[in-house]
Amino acid sequence: MEVKARAPGKIILSGEHAVVHGSTAVASSIDLYTYVSLRFPTPSDSDDALRLQLKEVGLEFSWPIGRLKAVLSELDIPNSSVPTSCSLESTKSLAALVDELKIPEAKIGLGAGVLAFLWLYSSIQGFKPATVVITSELPLGSGLGSSAAFCVALSGALLSFSDSVSLDLSHKEWTSFGESELDLLNKWAFEGEKIIHGKPSGIDNTVSTYGNMIKFRSGSLTRIKSNTTLKMLITNTKVGRNTKALVAGVSERTLRHPKGMASVFNAVDSISTEMANIIQSSVPDDLSITETEAKIEELMEMNQGLLQCMGVSHASIETVIRTTLKYKLASKLTGAGGGGCVLTLLPTLLSGTVAHEVTAELESCGFRCLTAAIGGNGVEICFGGSS
Repeated sequence: MEVKARAPGKIILSGEHAVVHGSTAVASSIDLYTYVSLRFPTPSDSDDALRLQLKEVGLEFSWPIGRLKAVLSELDIPNSSVPTSCSLESTKSLAALVDELKIPEAKIGLGAGVLAFLWLYSSIQGFKPATVVITSELPLGSGLGSSAAFCVALSGALLSFSDSVSLDLSHKEWTSFGESELDLLNKWAFEGEKIIHGKPSGIDNTVSTYGNMIKFRSGSLTRIKSNTTLKMLITNTKVGRNTKALVAGVSERTLRHPKGMASVFNAVDSISTEMANIIQSSVPDDLSITETEAKIEELMEMNQGLLQCMGVSHASIETVIRTTLKYKLASKLTGAGGGGCVLTLLPTLLSGTVAHEVTAELESCGFRCLTAAIGGNGVEICFGGSS
């Protein structure tokens, strides 16, 4: 039997960086996914190893089950119904296993993800041979929640073959988990995110698990439902950035200019709140859709200006903004800034020709462009390996 799970990436529509200082942020799922395929061998296969294939980066790893048992001896009987943090001792043991893989230097950042995989797999399924295949539409390390989508999809696939959820194994189409099952899945995914990032906010895995949108403020997550269909052009500048350094830079600027930055953060909070209210409002006709999109464009432009005030923009981001502005399109960075990705709202009435032209011009600058609808479904599964 094989199960396939998919989990969406995410974007920050408003509020990045300011959320660290008490402002509201709004995040949304996008219809770009990470897929996890899980297959257990049949008795005739005589396979006694756990295998992981990372298709996008062309890497494959395997571990004898006996070796995993020895390394994770503390996991006597795994309990999928109780999300468990990886202890310091287990982290060190798994890190030693990962070090043995000799991951190429250019892809060394994948090590934390492999460690998270080993912990989640062993904690939920125990020590069983299996083959796990990962594919993704999300660029790695670009601020689109690729690690969270990985942890969510993996947790979904693993839990679907556990006693902690009740699913129809004969169902061959994409289907969702129940609400309580999603809560459990989200907690497991968060444990994976903690291994990868140390102290994640929980925004990314929550959006990927439940889909649609969330508001986040001062540690409190509120799920909201979009009544507006929005399409975004996502431009990956391919410029790497140091998130910790960017966050620290905003904090240092806040210490130097406390009153001015307080005003910036208050303005971002107002923008995020208004953004959430607009998105949740019903849109009955084409005129209302156009007006709604115009308001969102203005809020995006305002938010981008405030992000520039925080010092987290970048020459590559400004190039994207100047290019899209020539086509009268509104853009803003999403995530940490300093590179990464830029969002551009594609209005409903925008012609396909214009959309093609702006994409071609951006890609001629060496950027990579993706188009995504926002606010869609969260994690889903199907059995039998359907797609």
